[in-house]
Amino acid sequence: MNRELLKSILALGLVALIATGVVATVHQFTVQRIDTAQRDFRGRSVLELLPKASYDNHPLETEVGAFDPKLLGRDEPAPAYIARLQGQTTAVILQPIARDGYGGSIQLLVGVTAQGRLLGVRVVAHHETPGQGDRIELGKSDWLHGFDGRSLNDPADAGWKVKKDGGQFDQFAGATVTPRAVVKATHLALQYFDAHKAELLAPAASGVQHE
Repeated sequence: MNRELLKSILALGLVALIATGVVATVHQFTVQRIDTAQRDFRGRSVLELLPKASYDNHPLETEVGAFDPKLLGRDEPAPAYIARLQGQTTAVILQPIARDGYGGSIQLLVGVTAQGRLLGVRVVAHHETPGQGDRIELGKSDWLHGFDGRSLNDPADAGWKVKKDGGQFDQFAGATVTPRAVVKATHLALQYFDAHKAELLAPAASGVQHE
């Protein structure tokens, strides 16, 4: 009887071990596919922000380090992608995070011309409420286009808020927290650009390139 019980226990243990291995393998494969999909989406979004005539380099392979937890919302460095035309920087794509979204952190791309004007803002990852906060996605609304052409001084500091808070940017009905977080993060990203123009706009020989 003890021998049969031991066999059963060993068999169950073997099954559990196999099942754990299968689950771990599937999880790893799924995570890798998600990471790959996110990288591909981010890459497409970067290139969509850049006018085709504004660069002759490979922006996704030309980068400089960008790090400032206060202004970019990240606890670790993230590359700023650099667009150059004939060796001169024409635009920079920053990767700030809006930490105070309704559903958590919102990962953004913020495109800025060398003159400090916004090419646009894109959301690459978020956990906002479907049907409300997810209107920060271009496929759900054109709200993000409200940033196009803006700059650090257009509007002035007081205008970089949603209208409910006295600013110039629309909020969503029933979902003010999400747009408030994106407006704030975009404003802070412009402040980062303004404070770090020297390294961000450095000629090609000064940048970190992988071409």
